[in-house]
Amino acid sequence: MKHLSSVLPEHHAAFTRLLGCPPLTVLLSPHQYLLAMVIAYFSRAGLFPWEYTRIHFFLALYLANEMEEDSQLQKYDMFFFLYERNLAQIPKFQKLRYEFICCMGWNLRVTREECEEIQAYDPGLWVWRRDRKLILGTLEP
Repeated sequence: MKHLSSVLPEHHAAFTRLLGCPPLTVLLSPHQYLLAMVIAYFSRAGLFPWEYTRIHFFLALYLANEMEEDSQLQKYDMFFFLYERNLAQIPKFQKLRYEFICCMGWNLRVTREECEEIQAYDPGLWVWRRDRKLILGTLEP
């Protein structure tokens, strides 16, 4: 079977480690492919898996949102979650976003097949099995 993705087990481990942050589970996107794209972006950015932090998770999720849905509500939810009401931090986030894109060599496109391969690596992971609804800009279980 030909692999479409260059994602390593270490990138899956970094993703799963960051999912363990309880406040983060409130904000997760209802779209499973966006979350799979986070793992693909981790692989492409070229950092060591233990270097990934919560901000990298949000940068990758923000970029995935821009590529697939471009939901302004979800973007604002991320900003409020990260910076509370201190929106003066948004330019710093945008600078980090640009640097993250550069680390990936501007390779932001992730195919559906790649996302499915990423999910198939650990199909039992709770994030792939959940059913969430987006209601008025807030996620509800």
